[in-house]
Formats: sequence, C-alpha cells, structure tokens
Amino acid sequence: MPRSLWKGAISFGLVHIPVEMYPAVREQGLDLTMLDRRDFAPVGNKRYNKGNQKEVGWDDIVKGYEYTEGEYVVLSEEDLRRANPEATGTIDILAFVDGANVPLLYYDQPYYLAPGKGGDKVYALLRETLR
Repeated sequence: MPRSLWKGAISFGLVHIPVEMYPAVREQGLDLTMLDRRDFAPVGNKRYNKGNQKEVGWDDIVKGYEYTEGEYVVLSEEDLRRANPEATGTIDILAFVDGANVPLLYYDQPYYLAPGKGGDKVYALLRETLR
C-alpha cells in the first residue's frame, strides 16, 4: 500500500471520522536532480522576471494562481494557511451532492480516503450512508 499523503479527519455535525489520504494514481517517472558534471554539485535555478528578464529577490516574490492565461490572483500567506486542510487536520462536510453535479474543472488529481486508526466502523457507516 502506498504511503499516506495526509492524516486527519472528516467531520460533520458531531461525527468525527479519522481518515488517511492516498494518491489514486502512482507516479511512474523519476525525479532527477540536475548536476554540474565537473564536481556533481546540484545546479540551482535563478529567479527572474519573465517579462523584463531581471533577477527577482525573495522579498519581491508573491504566490499567485493563474486562472486564465496571463491573469493571476495573488494569494497571501494567510490565504494559504486558511485554505490548508492540514492546518486544522479536519475536512468539514458542509453538504452532500450527486457526483454528476460536480463540474469537471474541480477534478484535478484523484485521491482516495481510507479509515484512519480506530475509524473502521464509523468510516464504514459513512460509506454505507453515501450509497
């Protein structure tokens, strides 16, 4: 079994279900590091502005999401902390919808959840309820 990417819980109402998240697709490639052939030291990448080709310091870098070509929404560290499920360790279920009603644009990378330690029975109960 692959190693879990995240451990936390699913929560709705008073129900708290420990779960672990796993990738549904196994990567087949290798992550290779570029090395200088003379001394085998890793080669770094320079941070530069792709518009004016000038080097950019860490203090001038922000994180953004490209929602359409050339258009970005900038995300602050606070935005990223609030959006991070690991911050609370809990995925809160707010509503249930039929899978056919979820637009394909929300499907990026497939994962599956499995019961966490001590959560087998309550996880099975949730699974059967969703059927």
